[in-house]
Amino acid sequence: MLSVSSRRYAGESDLTAIAHLMNTCEEVDRLDEGTSISELGQKFSEPSRNPARDICLWEDASGKLIGFAELSIAETGEPIDGWLWFRVHPDARCGDVEAAAVAWGETRMREVASWRGARVKLRSWVNAVDADRISVLESCGFIVDRHFWRMARSLSEPIAEPQFPEGFTLRLFPGEQDAEAWVELYNQSFIDHWNHHDLTVEKFKYDLAQPSYRKDLDLIAVAADGTFAAFCYCEISTEKCDRTGRNEGWIMSLGTRRGFRKIGLGRAMLLAGLHRLKAAGVETAIIGVDTANPSGALRLYESADFHNIRDKISYVKDV
Repeated sequence: MLSVSSRRYAGESDLTAIAHLMNTCEEVDRLDEGTSISELGQKFSEPSRNPARDICLWEDASGKLIGFAELSIAETGEPIDGWLWFRVHPDARCGDVEAAAVAWGETRMREVASWRGARVKLRSWVNAVDADRISVLESCGFIVDRHFWRMARSLSEPIAEPQFPEGFTLRLFPGEQDAEAWVELYNQSFIDHWNHHDLTVEKFKYDLAQPSYRKDLDLIAVAADGTFAAFCYCEISTEKCDRTGRNEGWIMSLGTRRGFRKIGLGRAMLLAGLHRLKAAGVETAIIGVDTANPSGALRLYESADFHNIRDKISYVKDV
């Protein structure tokens, strides 16, 4: 058994070691979970995060980083969800560090429960091919909650022109001055979806300020009365493309507000987003989908020539 000690995140001085650990794991696992120092720094600085409390590191007797775990804790909703993500160095995978990461996550979520006076759940994503991670989670009492697909579509194939219903106009999102209207649109679009937590204006404004944000990829459909009715936000991570050697862009978020559904806005916005990504020089479009989404999202994406490239599973445990 390894001699292992845990400690809290010490700030930016830890970013290099964490990125190295994650990329070492990626070289072995090939799960598309690599990262960079700048990507980690951006993630850890999100307004809802408390890195000093919500990140834990494990080191061996020589001080080498062999384990890393982080929690992303929902700001809204009840029960309160904490999403646990952890990586362990391939040479240290004996089950002890993995179990310690889960135990740490449980302890932290109990603190949140006491502080907020609400029930909590511990959740974790896992790639369906990651048998070791599945074994760890199930041995720790997690159960399968939901299945998701990552889907891809070549942009070299023909893309139909979007057809908007009469009275609706495609526009670029005007900017931060309309942040509250966009956040309301987002929350009303996803209010019926599994595990929805309201987006906050603070988080949205933070995202607008990130280097990866591009206004030309942030599309909205506006009704005749000026109501924001649907949206499609796309993103191209040049850092990830450089790291993976893949020229791809994401349909990060696509939704239609209650009261404007089943009239073709979702399809029109999806096609508009694909055209924008192609115009930006992207070769492949990626989108994620809840396979049990009652809105018919999976059928929509398949009809637009997306195909499944990766299965992911959401696990959950009551704490």
